Amino acid sequence: MQITTVGIDLAKDVFQIHAVDAQGKVMLRKQLRRVQMAQFFVNLPACLIGMEACGSAHYWARKLQEQGHTVRLMAPQFVKPYVKTNKHDVADAEAICEAVRRPNMRFVPIKNIEQQAILAVHRVRQGLIKARTAQANQIRGLLSEFGLVLPVGISSVYQRVPILLDQAKGELPGMFQELIWRLLEHLKDLDRQVNELEREINVWHRSNELSRKLEKVPGIGPITASALVASIGDAKSFANGRQLAAWLGLVPKQHSTGGRTNLLGISKRGDTYLRTLLIHGGRAMIRCAGQKPPQANSWLARLLTRRHKNVATVALANKNARIVWALLAHDREFRADYSEA
Repeated sequence: MQITTVGIDLAKDVFQIHAVDAQGKVMLRKQLRRVQMAQFFVNLPACLIGMEACGSAHYWARKLQEQGHTVRLMAPQFVKPYVKTNKHDVADAEAICEAVRRPNMRFVPIKNIEQQAILAVHRVRQGLIKARTAQANQIRGLLSEFGLVLPVGISSVYQRVPILLDQAKGELPGMFQELIWRLLEHLKDLDRQVNELEREINVWHRSNELSRKLEKVPGIGPITASALVASIGDAKSFANGRQLAAWLGLVPKQHSTGGRTNLLGISKRGDTYLRTLLIHGGRAMIRCAGQKPPQANSWLARLLTRRHKNVATVALANKNARIVWALLAHDREFRADYSEA
């Protein structure tokens, strides 16, 4: 019998293979080292290959697709129910092979090299922002130990620290002052790196037609637009806008039984980074609405009259996610008056 389905448990160096035929009979259980992977699959007839969407999964998916195989990536939480015994590579590969054959399994879109590259820039930028915040907080905490308190905000660290150090020059030990100056320089360097990466993202955004299209949606800027385009890929892999919103964790959790429906807060599943960007965009729109009140009959104005600002912010993020799907899936341009028509 011919191998029709293969499950691969990915690793850094040693990969576990589990292969079955059309009837589900086990045809092969094998360990392969990284250098053996390409040669093994190039000699294998075209088949369905399943992998968990983890580190290096998109790289191997592209490689195996080039060899004529059909590759499917799955979220690890969807594979876990198919593990029959304790966790080990053989059981994991078998579970992946079983899961990929399920007709209702949800798959992760395979990213191309360009998508992975821009998302890598986003991840590094986010890490630098966290490091910058941590560094500012450390400076603030060290100064507070000597009775020097800074106002809220990173900008106050840049502006006030030199003034405070100059005023307390005779009271603070020289070693401590040198330490604060060193930390302040490190903070400035982190800020410079963040700005450089944001410029790179803006350059990519301006060169990408889909990203420029999403920027026209209120609450979505170059950072959010580029991250959405790179993460979503083919929007037609989602049946509708609600599926995309659910993928981003922007729909309510449900705990229903006996015909009684109980909706809770948002599920917070999926990509935390994208969800955060959309919610920040919604919060910015709410803040602008407070400074310049929207039209009395607009959707946002009606929402703010009956819901808390935080609820309205999430609702805006959900709405924008659905708009993003419509623009990408149907190749449309954003129309501000579309909902009013």
